[in-house]
Amino acid sequence: MQTLIWKTLSPAQQADVLTRPALSDEADIGAVVREIIGSVRSRGDEALRELSQRFERAPRQQLQVSNAEIEAACERLDDDIKGAIEAAIANIRTFHAAQAQPVVRVETQPGVVCELRTQPISRVGLYVPGGSAPLPSTVMMLAIPARLAGCREVVLCTPSPASDEILFAARACGVEKVFAIGGAQAIAAMAYGTQTIPKVDKIFGPGNAYVTEAKGQV
Repeated sequence: MQTLIWKTLSPAQQADVLTRPALSDEADIGAVVREIIGSVRSRGDEALRELSQRFERAPRQQLQVSNAEIEAACERLDDDIKGAIEAAIANIRTFHAAQAQPVVRVETQPGVVCELRTQPISRVGLYVPGGSAPLPSTVMMLAIPARLAGCREVVLCTPSPASDEILFAARACGVEKVFAIGGAQAIAAMAYGTQTIPKVDKIFGPGNAYVTEAKGQV
């Protein structure tokens, strides 16, 4: 990580620091992502394994994280980290539970009744970025509302290797299917389905330029 002392920078250097990464290669990113999506759509899990070998730090043949792997991750975590995650889950659940919308029923005139109802999306896909800093907060912010809403199936994708914190948070939030696959290929898999990863109705979660481009394309 690069450390900068703000007051020692010239105005030009400060402006440069605040500039977001250049997007001059948008066309190249778009082309790369289109190729990835096409490959996943046509070859499914085989393409995912190849792309994992190319792009991920710990590529794996078994895309779904097993219950045994999740249990082992939970065992490795310190109790203080588990406690912090569980406390955050309780707070987030309390906040989102308060947002549940009751059915609005209005008789606009005798015999004419109008209703407003909310219902869950059946199957949702959650994307949790990997990298040097695990983001269990992203798991919680996505999975808890999905569960409170009553989504029938919640699928989570995160780059390999999936961190212990992410796996613990996923288990604690009731996510039943976790896949160790990241990037544009994970978005394509959730959007169109593969032999292993189910097709979802909507995808949530942040990511890098390739993930963002993939979400736009699918």
